[in-house]
Amino acid sequence: MKKWIWMMTVLTAIVVLAACGNQGKTEGIKEETVTVKDMLNKDGVKIKKNPKKVVVFDMGSLDTLDKLGVNVTALPKQVVPKYLSKYEGDKYENVGGLKEPNFEKIAEIKPDLIIIQHRQADAFDEFSEIAPTIYMDVDNANYMESFKKNATTLGKIFDKEDKVKEELAAIDQKVDALKKDAKELKKNGLVIMANDSKMTAFGPKSRYGLIHDVFGITPADQNLEPSDKHGQSISYEYMVKTNPDYLFVVDRGAAIGEETSAKQLVENDYVKSVKAVKNNHVVYLNSDMWYLSGGGFESFTAMIDEVKQGISQK
Repeated sequence: MKKWIWMMTVLTAIVVLAACGNQGKTEGIKEETVTVKDMLNKDGVKIKKNPKKVVVFDMGSLDTLDKLGVNVTALPKQVVPKYLSKYEGDKYENVGGLKEPNFEKIAEIKPDLIIIQHRQADAFDEFSEIAPTIYMDVDNANYMESFKKNATTLGKIFDKEDKVKEELAAIDQKVDALKKDAKELKKNGLVIMANDSKMTAFGPKSRYGLIHDVFGITPADQNLEPSDKHGQSISYEYMVKTNPDYLFVVDRGAAIGEETSAKQLVENDYVKSVKAVKNNHVVYLNSDMWYLSGGGFESFTAMIDEVKQGISQK
């Protein structure tokens, strides 16, 4: 009996010592982090790898995370692209609007990461007080470079680097094919946005300048300023004078859920002599993709396909 008690005492001591040893090893392991530098985090911000609670204000990033199979906790449900409508469900928390974030709700969630874009840039400090915050908008002057950087950053944070490389390689192939088609087309194009009763135009290095800078469509007007997010106001006289071979139209009203009349605004008797209208070369772009969520894997792929299909109607 004494021998049995002695053996049990020794075994218990061994188990306790082993547990203490493992605890020491666990406590000694440092949590993996990723340092992200962007235009709002000049010195870099540390983010723990594979964050569990993620709040996303940038629809392009939401698109990419969805493609990568990453779980998102919350987003602004004010205007969600139709192809991402599953995020309107009760499974996901609502954190206000794109321009009016609900900071109290975000703080309640206690996120590990917040992802924002230009519409929330002015509130960066408020976001950063709650959780590490990164800025993931694309740079219109360097679209492909910034698009790839954003995707690669998300790949590092969520341990999806191989999947990101695979997606980027496929996109490069599609871009190259479109550029070849654009070169062979030997036609020019004008990108405009229809907004209520107004029209604005976008040239190279502007919000929709990737049609020229990345996809290779020759600009119908080389002198458009790239600075304005909403483009430069234009008239029917301008369209007649510019006389583009192709018109690419973004309908803002359709994107934000308003009743739209882009076709009536863009195609009428005032511009019936414009080559794009006369030859049925007016390409109406998917506003969800172009206005709300450009810069994501799915949206960017669809944008390439839309332009490619549009210029194939020769």
